[in-house]
Amino acid sequence: MNTATDIRNAFTVDVEDYFQVSALAPYIDRDSWDSIECRVERNVDRILTLLADSGNSATFFTLGWIAERHPGMVRRIAAAGHEVASHGSAHLRATEQSPDEFLEDIGRAKKVLEDIVGAEVRGYRAPSFSIGHANPWALDCVARAGYRYSSSIYPVKHDHYGMPDAPRFPFASREGLMEVPVTTLRVGGRNLPAGGGGYFRLLPYATSRWLLGQVNRRDGRPAMFYCHPWEIDAGQPRVPGVDAKSRFRHYINLHRTEGRLVRLMRDFRWGRMDEVFPEIARAA
Repeated sequence: MNTATDIRNAFTVDVEDYFQVSALAPYIDRDSWDSIECRVERNVDRILTLLADSGNSATFFTLGWIAERHPGMVRRIAAAGHEVASHGSAHLRATEQSPDEFLEDIGRAKKVLEDIVGAEVRGYRAPSFSIGHANPWALDCVARAGYRYSSSIYPVKHDHYGMPDAPRFPFASREGLMEVPVTTLRVGGRNLPAGGGGYFRLLPYATSRWLLGQVNRRDGRPAMFYCHPWEIDAGQPRVPGVDAKSRFRHYINLHRTEGRLVRLMRDFRWGRMDEVFPEIARAA
């Protein structure tokens, strides 16, 4: 039984492995990625099972590096009726790249994914929501690369990302390009994060359910939720030497996440980005 309304929300997954997380980048040499056991496939398959069991669909923003090494997994995502979208190639923040480097990264990922699934890849999400006031050129690059929509802006204030004065709901960021921000709830003159990620693991499940329900009931709009495969992997290796803040953010409540996702699937209706938001179809 849904706790909110009959509104269908967008469920999204950022397909990357634990050792590719931006917060852990100072502790893991990028050149060592190929020597680390990849755990992403088993975790994606668990998420696919949760979606199938609940009759929901989703959008998987998939890293090009992962897709090149696990093309069968990407095909399984598409074959199950989910949308395959892009998370870039190398999980570099847009703010860490020049415009030319960024354009090459997102263009390469689009081609890799399209070659695997044999269909157009329309959506892109920047690692760590790294598009904001400091790099508006990045949206020009996303449009030039041929994407139809982006989901790269989080309208909150955060120490690593955020554009708190951005619109809370889909808006045209460039001609032919829609931006679909991560969901927030406006309370007391500020935006509260409601779209998942670390907040979903940190806060009690009832808080996330209330926030999403308020967006559906009070705003009358669909919400957009995101998670990562590594967030249901409590058995992932612990990276040594990580500072206390990053360690807390990354490992908090990993053992609870899968159970919470089961409840989320029960309490709300979920679909693909390109089906939930009509603005995406109009941008095409």
